[in-house]
Amino acid sequence: MDFSLNETQTMVQKAARDYATRVIMPEASAIDKEERFPREILKGLADLGLMAVNVPEEFGGAQAGPVAYALAMQEVARACASTAVTMAVTNMVGEVIATFGTPEQKANYCPKLASGEYVAGSFGLSEPEAGSDPGSMRTTARKEGDSWVIDGQKQWITSGAHAGVIVVWARTGEREKLPGTRGVSCFLVEGGTPGLKIGKAEDKMGIRGSNTVSLSFENCRVPESALLGELNGGFKIAMMALDGGRIGISSQAIGIARAALEEAVQYAKDRKQFGKSIGEFQAIQWKLADMKLALDSADLLAMRAAWLKEQRRPFSREASMAKLFATEAANRIANENVQIHGGYGYTREFAAERHVRDARVTTIYEGTSEVQRIVIARSTLA
Repeated sequence: MDFSLNETQTMVQKAARDYATRVIMPEASAIDKEERFPREILKGLADLGLMAVNVPEEFGGAQAGPVAYALAMQEVARACASTAVTMAVTNMVGEVIATFGTPEQKANYCPKLASGEYVAGSFGLSEPEAGSDPGSMRTTARKEGDSWVIDGQKQWITSGAHAGVIVVWARTGEREKLPGTRGVSCFLVEGGTPGLKIGKAEDKMGIRGSNTVSLSFENCRVPESALLGELNGGFKIAMMALDGGRIGISSQAIGIARAALEEAVQYAKDRKQFGKSIGEFQAIQWKLADMKLALDSADLLAMRAAWLKEQRRPFSREASMAKLFATEAANRIANENVQIHGGYGYTREFAAERHVRDARVTTIYEGTSEVQRIVIARSTLA
Protein backbone atom coordinates (compact mmCIF):
# COMPACT_ATOMS: atom_id res chain seq x y z
CA MET A 1 0.00 0.00 0.00
CA ASP A 2 1.39 3.38 -1.04
CA PHE A 3 1.04 6.10 1.57
CA SER A 4 2.95 8.73 -0.39
CA LEU A 5 1.19 11.90 -1.51
CA ASN A 6 0.95 12.99 -5.12
CA GLU A 7 2.27 16.34 -6.30
CA THR A 8 -1.03 18.18 -5.92
CA GLN A 9 -1.63 16.85 -2.41
CA THR A 10 1.89 17.77 -1.36
CA MET A 11 1.52 21.30 -2.73
CA VAL A 12 -1.83 21.83 -1.00
CA GLN A 13 -0.50 20.51 2.30
CA LYS A 14 2.61 22.70 2.09
CA ALA A 15 0.64 25.82 1.18
CA ALA A 16 -1.82 25.24 4.02
CA ARG A 17 0.95 24.54 6.54
CA ASP A 18 2.93 27.62 5.56
CA TYR A 19 -0.08 29.96 5.74
CA ALA A 20 -1.34 28.41 8.96
CA THR A 21 2.05 28.72 10.66
CA ARG A 22 2.86 32.23 9.44
CA VAL A 23 -0.54 33.90 9.51
CA ILE A 24 -3.13 31.93 11.47
CA MET A 25 -1.27 30.53 14.46
CA PRO A 26 -0.02 33.91 15.78
CA GLU A 27 -3.64 35.15 15.80
CA ALA A 28 -5.32 32.03 17.22
CA SER A 29 -5.26 33.04 20.87
CA ALA A 30 -6.66 36.51 20.14
CA ILE A 31 -9.33 35.07 17.82
CA ASP A 32 -10.45 32.84 20.70
CA LYS A 33 -10.24 35.48 23.41
CA GLU A 34 -11.98 38.20 21.41
CA GLU A 35 -14.48 35.84 19.71
CA ARG A 36 -13.28 37.42 16.48
CA PHE A 37 -14.60 36.14 13.17
CA PRO A 38 -11.37 35.79 11.13
CA ARG A 39 -12.56 37.50 7.94
CA GLU A 40 -9.13 38.53 6.64
CA ILE A 41 -7.64 35.12 7.33
CA LEU A 42 -10.48 33.42 5.47
CA LYS A 43 -9.86 35.65 2.47
CA GLY A 44 -6.26 34.51 2.52
CA LEU A 45 -7.39 30.89 2.54
CA ALA A 46 -9.63 31.64 -0.44
CA ASP A 47 -6.71 33.18 -2.30
CA LEU A 48 -4.83 29.90 -1.79
CA GLY A 49 -7.76 27.87 -3.15
CA LEU A 50 -8.54 26.37 0.24
CA MET A 51 -12.19 27.43 0.51
CA ALA A 52 -13.22 25.18 -2.40
CA VAL A 53 -10.62 22.42 -2.43
CA ASN A 54 -12.85 19.76 -3.98
CA VAL A 55 -14.87 22.01 -6.30
CA PRO A 56 -14.17 21.71 -10.06
CA GLU A 57 -11.84 24.28 -11.58
CA GLU A 58 -14.53 25.42 -14.03
CA PHE A 59 -16.49 26.76 -11.06
CA GLY A 60 -13.51 28.44 -9.40
CA GLY A 61 -12.40 25.55 -7.19
CA ALA A 62 -9.01 23.94 -6.76
CA GLN A 63 -10.25 20.47 -7.81
CA ALA A 64 -7.50 18.98 -5.65
CA GLY A 65 -9.59 16.13 -4.22
CA PRO A 66 -10.76 14.85 -0.82
CA VAL A 67 -7.30 13.75 0.34
CA ALA A 68 -5.83 17.19 -0.32
CA TYR A 69 -8.79 18.75 1.47
CA ALA A 70 -8.28 16.54 4.54
CA LEU A 71 -4.58 17.43 4.63
CA ALA A 72 -5.31 21.15 4.37
CA MET A 73 -7.95 20.93 7.10
CA GLN A 74 -5.46 19.28 9.46
CA GLU A 75 -2.95 22.06 8.92
CA VAL A 76 -5.43 24.89 9.47
CA ALA A 77 -6.95 23.20 12.55
CA ARG A 78 -3.48 22.70 14.02
CA ALA A 79 -3.22 26.49 14.03
CA CYS A 80 -6.82 27.53 14.84
CA ALA A 81 -9.86 25.29 15.19
CA SER A 82 -12.26 28.25 14.81
CA THR A 83 -10.86 29.12 11.41
CA ALA A 84 -10.84 25.45 10.44
CA VAL A 85 -14.54 24.83 11.06
CA THR A 86 -15.48 27.92 9.07
CA MET A 87 -13.32 26.63 6.24
CA ALA A 88 -14.84 23.15 6.59
CA VAL A 89 -18.47 24.24 6.31
CA THR A 90 -17.74 26.58 3.40
CA ASN A 91 -16.00 23.78 1.53
CA MET A 92 -18.95 21.50 2.25
CA VAL A 93 -21.45 24.05 0.91
CA GLY A 94 -19.45 24.58 -2.26
CA GLU A 95 -19.11 20.86 -2.86
CA VAL A 96 -22.84 20.26 -2.30
CA ILE A 97 -23.74 22.94 -4.84
CA ALA A 98 -21.15 21.65 -7.31
CA THR A 99 -22.56 18.13 -6.96
CA PHE A 100 -26.32 18.74 -6.95
CA GLY A 101 -26.76 22.22 -8.37
CA THR A 102 -28.05 23.27 -11.75
CA PRO A 103 -25.51 24.80 -14.16
CA GLU A 104 -26.82 28.23 -13.15
CA GLN A 105 -26.51 27.52 -9.42
CA LYS A 106 -22.98 26.21 -9.84
CA ALA A 107 -21.91 29.20 -11.92
CA ASN A 108 -23.51 31.68 -9.54
CA TYR A 109 -22.45 30.41 -6.13
CA CYS A 110 -19.34 28.23 -6.38
CA PRO A 111 -16.99 30.96 -7.70
CA LYS A 112 -18.15 33.37 -4.99
CA LEU A 113 -17.45 30.82 -2.25
CA ALA A 114 -14.13 29.85 -3.78
CA SER A 115 -12.84 33.39 -4.26
CA GLY A 116 -13.87 34.76 -0.89
CA GLU A 117 -16.45 37.13 -2.39
CA TYR A 118 -18.72 35.19 -0.05
CA VAL A 119 -16.63 35.05 3.11
CA ALA A 120 -18.41 31.84 4.12
CA GLY A 121 -21.22 29.44 3.35
CA SER A 122 -23.61 27.88 5.87
CA PHE A 123 -25.39 24.56 6.31
CA GLY A 124 -28.94 24.90 7.66
CA LEU A 125 -30.11 21.44 8.71
CA SER A 126 -30.36 21.37 12.53
CA GLU A 127 -33.35 22.85 14.34
CA PRO A 128 -34.23 23.44 17.99
CA GLU A 129 -36.30 20.23 18.00
CA ALA A 130 -34.50 18.34 15.21
CA GLY A 131 -30.84 17.58 15.77
CA SER A 132 -29.86 13.97 15.27
CA ASP A 133 -33.39 13.32 13.96
CA PRO A 134 -33.75 15.45 10.81
CA GLY A 135 -37.02 13.74 9.94
CA SER A 136 -38.70 15.70 12.72
CA MET A 137 -37.84 19.09 11.25
CA ARG A 138 -40.58 21.70 11.36
CA THR A 139 -39.28 24.26 8.87
CA THR A 140 -41.55 24.28 5.83
CA ALA A 141 -41.43 25.59 2.27
CA ARG A 142 -44.62 26.13 0.31
CA LYS A 143 -44.96 26.96 -3.35
CA GLU A 144 -46.54 30.32 -4.22
CA GLY A 145 -46.52 31.09 -7.93
CA ASP A 146 -42.93 31.07 -9.13
CA SER A 147 -41.53 31.32 -5.60
CA TRP A 148 -40.96 29.20 -2.51
CA VAL A 149 -41.89 30.66 0.87
CA ILE A 150 -39.88 29.31 3.82
CA ASP A 151 -41.01 29.45 7.45
CA GLY A 152 -39.26 27.97 10.47
CA GLN A 153 -36.13 28.02 12.59
CA LYS A 154 -32.64 26.61 12.36
CA GLN A 155 -30.17 26.16 15.20
CA TRP A 156 -26.36 25.93 15.60
CA ILE A 157 -25.65 27.43 12.18
CA THR A 158 -21.92 27.94 11.64
CA SER A 159 -21.12 31.33 10.04
CA GLY A 160 -24.84 32.07 9.79
CA ALA A 161 -24.37 35.79 10.38
CA HIS A 162 -21.73 36.08 7.64
CA ALA A 163 -22.74 33.53 5.00
CA GLY A 164 -23.25 34.62 1.41
CA VAL A 165 -25.37 31.54 0.77
CA ILE A 166 -27.04 29.08 3.13
CA VAL A 167 -28.10 25.56 2.19
CA VAL A 168 -31.46 25.20 3.93
CA TRP A 169 -33.57 22.08 4.38
CA ALA A 170 -37.35 22.40 4.70
CA ARG A 171 -40.36 20.14 4.57
CA THR A 172 -42.19 20.38 1.23
CA GLY A 173 -44.22 17.18 1.36
CA GLU A 174 -47.21 16.50 3.57
CA ARG A 175 -46.05 14.69 6.69
CA GLU A 176 -48.91 12.18 6.46
CA LYS A 177 -48.10 11.21 2.85
CA LEU A 178 -44.30 11.62 3.06
CA PRO A 179 -43.32 10.99 6.69
CA GLY A 180 -39.87 11.33 8.20
CA THR A 181 -37.20 12.51 5.80
CA ARG A 182 -39.09 11.60 2.62
CA GLY A 183 -40.79 14.99 2.25
CA VAL A 184 -37.72 17.16 2.83
CA SER A 185 -36.26 19.42 0.13
CA CYS A 186 -33.15 21.57 -0.08
CA PHE A 187 -32.91 25.28 -0.98
CA LEU A 188 -30.21 27.89 -1.55
CA VAL A 189 -30.96 31.04 0.43
CA GLU A 190 -28.73 34.06 0.03
CA GLY A 191 -27.65 36.03 3.07
CA GLY A 192 -29.75 39.16 3.49
CA THR A 193 -32.85 37.70 1.87
CA PRO A 194 -35.99 39.45 3.27
CA GLY A 195 -37.61 37.26 5.90
CA LEU A 196 -34.30 35.71 7.00
CA LYS A 197 -33.44 36.86 10.53
CA ILE A 198 -30.16 36.18 12.31
CA GLY A 199 -30.26 35.24 15.98
CA LYS A 200 -27.72 36.11 18.65
CA ALA A 201 -24.28 34.56 18.52
CA GLU A 202 -23.96 31.61 20.89
CA ASP A 203 -21.60 32.03 23.85
CA LYS A 204 -19.71 28.80 23.34
CA MET A 205 -17.20 26.83 25.38
CA GLY A 206 -14.79 26.52 22.45
CA ILE A 207 -14.23 27.43 18.78
CA ARG A 208 -15.15 30.92 19.93
CA GLY A 209 -13.94 32.59 16.75
CA SER A 210 -16.47 30.61 14.74
CA ASN A 211 -19.81 32.38 14.46
CA THR A 212 -22.71 30.15 15.59
CA VAL A 213 -26.26 31.50 15.44
CA SER A 214 -29.89 30.55 15.12
CA LEU A 215 -31.78 31.49 11.96
CA SER A 216 -35.46 32.39 11.67
CA PHE A 217 -37.39 32.26 8.40
CA GLU A 218 -40.56 34.33 8.39
CA ASN A 219 -42.28 34.34 5.01
CA CYS A 220 -38.83 34.17 3.47
CA ARG A 221 -39.45 34.19 -0.26
CA VAL A 222 -36.90 32.67 -2.64
CA PRO A 223 -37.21 32.08 -6.39
CA GLU A 224 -38.29 28.76 -7.83
CA SER A 225 -34.69 28.32 -9.01
CA ALA A 226 -33.51 28.18 -5.39
CA LEU A 227 -34.53 24.52 -5.13
CA LEU A 228 -31.35 22.41 -4.96
CA GLY A 229 -31.73 18.93 -6.38
CA GLU A 230 -35.06 17.16 -6.68
CA LEU A 231 -38.27 18.11 -4.90
CA ASN A 232 -38.58 16.02 -1.72
CA GLY A 233 -35.07 14.68 -2.37
CA GLY A 234 -33.23 16.84 0.13
CA PHE A 235 -32.36 14.14 2.64
CA LYS A 236 -29.93 12.35 0.33
CA ILE A 237 -28.15 15.67 -0.22
CA ALA A 238 -27.80 16.13 3.53
CA MET A 239 -26.44 12.61 3.99
CA MET A 240 -23.93 13.00 1.16
CA ALA A 241 -22.79 16.31 2.63
CA LEU A 242 -22.48 14.89 6.15
CA ASP A 243 -20.48 11.89 4.94
CA GLY A 244 -17.93 14.24 3.41
CA GLY A 245 -18.23 16.62 6.33
CA ARG A 246 -17.23 13.87 8.72
CA ILE A 247 -13.92 13.54 6.91
CA GLY A 248 -13.50 17.27 7.42
CA ILE A 249 -14.29 17.17 11.14
CA SER A 250 -12.09 14.13 11.73
CA SER A 251 -9.31 16.12 10.06
CA GLN A 252 -10.09 19.13 12.22
CA ALA A 253 -9.82 16.95 15.31
CA ILE A 254 -6.51 15.53 14.08
CA GLY A 255 -5.18 19.06 13.63
CA ILE A 256 -6.15 20.02 17.18
CA ALA A 257 -4.64 16.81 18.52
CA ARG A 258 -1.42 17.31 16.56
CA ALA A 259 -1.00 20.79 18.03
CA ALA A 260 -1.60 19.41 21.52
CA LEU A 261 0.91 16.60 21.07
CA GLU A 262 3.58 18.93 19.67
CA GLU A 263 3.13 21.24 22.65
CA ALA A 264 3.24 18.34 25.11
CA VAL A 265 6.46 17.01 23.60
CA GLN A 266 8.12 20.42 23.73
CA TYR A 267 7.01 21.05 27.30
CA ALA A 268 8.20 17.58 28.37
CA LYS A 269 11.64 18.44 27.01
CA ASP A 270 11.78 21.92 28.53
CA ARG A 271 10.22 21.39 31.96
CA LYS A 272 12.73 20.30 34.64
CA GLN A 273 11.79 18.54 37.86
CA PHE A 274 13.95 16.49 40.19
CA GLY A 275 17.00 17.58 38.24
CA LYS A 276 15.92 16.37 34.78
CA SER A 277 13.39 16.93 32.01
CA ILE A 278 9.98 15.47 32.84
CA GLY A 279 10.12 13.71 29.48
CA GLU A 280 12.72 11.40 30.99
CA PHE A 281 10.15 9.99 33.39
CA GLN A 282 8.34 6.86 32.25
CA ALA A 283 4.96 8.24 33.36
CA ILE A 284 5.25 11.09 30.86
CA GLN A 285 6.77 8.90 28.16
CA TRP A 286 3.83 6.52 28.30
CA LYS A 287 1.38 9.40 28.00
CA LEU A 288 3.22 10.68 24.93
CA ALA A 289 3.33 7.18 23.44
CA ASP A 290 -0.42 6.74 23.85
CA MET A 291 -1.05 10.21 22.41
CA LYS A 292 1.11 9.49 19.36
CA LEU A 293 -0.54 6.10 18.82
CA ALA A 294 -4.02 7.62 18.94
CA LEU A 295 -3.05 10.49 16.64
CA ASP A 296 -1.53 8.28 13.95
CA SER A 297 -4.43 5.83 14.14
CA ALA A 298 -6.89 8.67 13.64
CA ASP A 299 -4.86 10.01 10.74
CA LEU A 300 -4.87 6.65 8.99
CA LEU A 301 -8.63 6.27 9.41
CA ALA A 302 -9.25 9.75 8.03
CA MET A 303 -6.93 9.23 5.08
CA ARG A 304 -8.63 5.92 4.27
CA ALA A 305 -12.05 7.58 4.19
CA ALA A 306 -10.75 10.49 2.09
CA TRP A 307 -9.02 8.10 -0.33
CA LEU A 308 -12.18 6.02 -0.76
CA LYS A 309 -14.16 9.16 -1.50
CA GLU A 310 -11.54 10.25 -4.02
CA GLN A 311 -11.79 6.85 -5.72
CA ARG A 312 -15.60 7.28 -5.86
CA ARG A 313 -16.07 4.20 -3.73
CA PRO A 314 -18.51 3.87 -0.79
CA PHE A 315 -17.08 5.60 2.25
CA SER A 316 -19.96 6.36 4.64
CA ARG A 317 -18.95 3.79 7.25
CA GLU A 318 -15.28 4.69 6.98
CA ALA A 319 -16.09 8.39 7.38
CA SER A 320 -18.06 7.62 10.53
CA MET A 321 -15.24 5.46 11.87
CA ALA A 322 -12.72 8.23 11.24
CA LYS A 323 -14.96 10.87 12.77
CA LEU A 324 -15.74 8.81 15.86
CA PHE A 325 -12.17 7.74 16.57
CA ALA A 326 -10.43 11.00 15.67
CA THR A 327 -12.73 13.25 17.69
CA GLU A 328 -12.66 11.09 20.81
CA ALA A 329 -8.89 10.69 20.47
CA ALA A 330 -8.48 14.46 20.14
CA ASN A 331 -10.29 14.97 23.43
CA ARG A 332 -8.03 12.46 25.19
CA ILE A 333 -4.87 13.94 23.68
CA ALA A 334 -5.86 17.50 24.54
CA ASN A 335 -6.63 16.47 28.12
CA GLU A 336 -3.31 14.69 28.48
CA ASN A 337 -1.55 17.78 27.16
CA VAL A 338 -3.06 19.79 30.01
CA GLN A 339 -2.00 17.08 32.47
CA ILE A 340 1.58 17.13 31.20
CA HIS A 341 1.65 20.92 31.49
CA GLY A 342 0.37 20.69 35.06
CA GLY A 343 -0.90 23.95 36.54
CA TYR A 344 0.39 25.92 33.58
CA GLY A 345 -1.88 23.94 31.29
CA TYR A 346 -4.87 25.23 33.19
CA THR A 347 -4.01 28.84 32.45
CA ARG A 348 -4.64 30.86 29.31
CA GLU A 349 -0.94 31.64 29.08
CA PHE A 350 -0.63 28.33 27.21
CA ALA A 351 -2.71 27.01 24.31
CA ALA A 352 -3.33 23.69 26.08
CA GLU A 353 -6.63 24.74 27.66
CA ARG A 354 -7.92 26.14 24.34
CA HIS A 355 -7.32 22.81 22.64
CA VAL A 356 -9.46 21.09 25.29
CA ARG A 357 -12.30 23.54 24.74
CA ASP A 358 -12.02 23.39 20.96
CA ALA A 359 -11.80 19.59 20.79
CA ARG A 360 -14.90 19.05 22.89
CA VAL A 361 -17.43 20.01 20.21
CA THR A 362 -15.94 17.69 17.60
CA THR A 363 -17.72 14.70 19.15
CA ILE A 364 -21.03 16.57 18.81
CA TYR A 365 -21.34 18.38 15.49
CA GLU A 366 -21.56 16.73 12.07
CA GLY A 367 -23.17 13.81 13.89
CA THR A 368 -22.56 12.88 17.52
CA SER A 369 -20.34 9.98 18.57
CA GLU A 370 -23.51 8.08 19.36
CA VAL A 371 -24.84 8.56 15.83
CA GLN A 372 -21.50 7.44 14.38
CA ARG A 373 -21.71 4.22 16.41
CA ILE A 374 -25.20 3.61 15.03
CA VAL A 375 -23.96 4.11 11.45
CA ILE A 376 -21.01 1.77 12.01
CA ALA A 377 -23.09 -0.88 13.75
CA ARG A 378 -25.81 -0.90 11.08
CA SER A 379 -23.21 -1.26 8.35
CA THR A 380 -21.44 -4.04 10.22
CA LEU A 381 -24.69 -5.95 10.76
CA ALA A 382 -25.91 -5.50 7.18
